[in-house]
Amino acid sequence: MARVAEDTAVPRNIRRAASEAKNALLKKEGDSVLKASSATMILDEISNDPNMPIHTRTTIWSALSILETIRE
Repeated sequence: MARVAEDTAVPRNIRRAASEAKNALLKKEGDSVLKASSATMILDEISNDPNMPIHTRTTIWSALSILETIRE
């Protein structure tokens, strides 16, 4: 997510959401399932943005796949 958040080729709203998802995962307090769920919700909202570059969409989908395993 850090790579997406720092990529200037990615629209600002997507970079902001990637940064928010990263911060949700890095919180010290809270259950890991809750953190993963929060990050999943943020990333899922932006995953269908028509302005998202294809390489970024692939990265987001990969992250969502990993987060889904944590939630189970």
